[in-house]
Amino acid sequence: MVQSSHTSANFFLLADSVVLGLLQFYAPWCGYCKKLEPVWYDVGAELKSSGSPVRVGKMDGTAYSGMSSEFGVRGYPTIKLLKGDLAYNYKGPRTKDDIVEFANRVAGPAVRALPSKQMFDHMMKRHDVLFVYFGGESPLKEKYIDMAAELIVYTYFFSASEDVLPESVTLPELPSVVVFKDGAYFTYDEYVDGGLSSWVNKERFQSYLQIDGFTLYELGETGTVYILYSTNLLTSTRVAKEYREHFNRDFQFGHMDGNDYINSLIMGEVSVPSIIILNTSNEQYFLPSEPVETLEQLVHFINSVLDGSAQAQGGDGMFQRVKRVAFDAKSTIMSVFRSSPVLGCFLFGLPLGVISLMCYGICTAESDDGQEDMELMKRDDEEEEDDEEDEPRQAPGELEGPEEDGENEEEEEQEKNPDDKKAD
Repeated sequence: MVQSSHTSANFFLLADSVVLGLLQFYAPWCGYCKKLEPVWYDVGAELKSSGSPVRVGKMDGTAYSGMSSEFGVRGYPTIKLLKGDLAYNYKGPRTKDDIVEFANRVAGPAVRALPSKQMFDHMMKRHDVLFVYFGGESPLKEKYIDMAAELIVYTYFFSASEDVLPESVTLPELPSVVVFKDGAYFTYDEYVDGGLSSWVNKERFQSYLQIDGFTLYELGETGTVYILYSTNLLTSTRVAKEYREHFNRDFQFGHMDGNDYINSLIMGEVSVPSIIILNTSNEQYFLPSEPVETLEQLVHFINSVLDGSAQAQGGDGMFQRVKRVAFDAKSTIMSVFRSSPVLGCFLFGLPLGVISLMCYGICTAESDDGQEDMELMKRDDEEEEDDEEDEPRQAPGELEGPEEDGENEEEEEQEKNPDDKKAD
C-alpha cells in the first residue's frame, strides 16, 4: 500500500502521477480513524494484489487544513476517490470488502457494456439491483451517461443491446432504461417518473431492505421518504411487493434488528416487535394506535399516514432540536461511563471539580470582604462612642457662661446705683 508521508508535496506527487487515488483524511486524535487503520492497510494490499490502478494513501487533515478545506472535509475519517479532476465521496460501511468494491466501481467507466447474453446473466446473478440502458445513440443515452457519472458512487450502470434479454423480458419501446430487482423488472417512464436521476436514486434500493445506519443515511438523501420498520417480515414483504404501485413512490419498506437505533432516532422507547413509519424529510414518526397483525391492518395504517389522519410525533422544530441536544449529551455521557468509568470520572469529574473550586473561591472572597466591612463598621461605631463620651465633659464649662453674665449684670447695676442713690 502506498501511503502519504503527511506532506503536501508527497500528496501532490500522488495526485499528479496517479490518475486514480483512494485517499483517507484522518486526525491523530480520532478514535474511528485508529479503528479504520488495519482495515485501510488491508484495502491497500487487496487493491495492489488484484492489479488495480487505484493507489491508496492517507493524509493528516489537521496538519494540512487547507487541503482538507479544498476537498470539503468536515469530519474524520473521510474517504475520497480521486479520478482526474473529480473527487468521489465514500459513505458506505468501513469494511475492506465495501471500500474495495467502491474503489473498483468508481475507478472504472461510468457505464459498462454487456456484450453477450452470458455476461448479462452473470451480472444478473451478481447484483441485487441492476440498471441497464437498451438501445443506440439517443438523448436518453446522454442523460443516462451523465446520471451514471454522478451516481456511480452508489451502484453499477450498464448498457446492452436488446439481443441479450431473455425471452421473458419485453420492452415497450427502444431506447429504454430498465432496472432489474426483486425477481422482476421496471421500465423508466419520463412522463410518470419524472427526472431520470431521481428515479434511479429511488429504484437503486430493493423493495424490502435490512436497514442499518448507513442505509438509512442513503435513504434520507433521496428526498422525502417514509420508511417503515417492521418485525413482521412476511406481512411487510407482501405489502412491499403486492402494493408496489400504491406505495413505491413514497415508501421504502425495511426491517431493523433490535430497537437501539430507532430509539435514538425518536428519542424514546419502542417495544419489540413493533411497526414505525419515519418521515426522513422532517424527522416525524408515526406509531399505530392499535396492534397491526394482518395485511389489511398494515395497509390501513400506511394509508392513514398518507392521508394525514395518523398522528405525527417528533419533528424538527425548535423544541425537538433542544431535546436532541440534551438527548445526545446524555447518551454520550452514559456511553463514556459504560465503556470506561474511570475515563468518565476524569472527563466529567475534573471540570466539575474545577468549577466547584472556582465557586468556593468566589464565595470565600465575598465573605472576606464582608468581614472587612464589619470591622470597618465596628471601628466607626467605636470612634462615635468616644466622641459621645467627650461631649459631657465640656458641658459644665458651657453652663458657667450664663453665671458670669449674671455677675456682670450685677456689677453694671452697682455702677448705676450710686447715681440713683444720689437722686434719692
